[in-house]
Amino acid sequence: MNPGKWIFVAFVLFAGFIGALVVVCMRQDMPLVSADYYKQELVYQSQIERIQNTQQLSQKPVIVATRNAMKVTFDSTQHIQQGELQLFCPSNARMDRTFTLTPDQREFDTNLSGLVAGMYRVKLFWTMNGKDYYQEEIVNL
Repeated sequence: MNPGKWIFVAFVLFAGFIGALVVVCMRQDMPLVSADYYKQELVYQSQIERIQNTQQLSQKPVIVATRNAMKVTFDSTQHIQQGELQLFCPSNARMDRTFTLTPDQREFDTNLSGLVAGMYRVKLFWTMNGKDYYQEEIVNL
């Protein structure tokens, strides 16, 4: 066999490898952090203001998580008007949960027994005295 045939065989094998690599890469699922990621980026200035409002508080809410439950406690002088607690699981979007906080609720307890163990990002949004606030913590269940 002459060297030209070996060069041709090597080229065909290389092209086949590149083609297979392209097919595998195209089938990979690349989810964004959230479904409306780009929309959230456009209004991020309001998120910065929420974080600054939270940093100015003398007493921030306390988030305590155990394997099967989570408890959020507000200071006795804080009277929330509305709020939302989001559990964000970076590794599995199906494990994300959202809970609504009721007005003037100082303690919020929730049952987490149906969740898979792992790392979660707790995102707490609330409104108090006409201002919006945001607090984020990482918990391991």
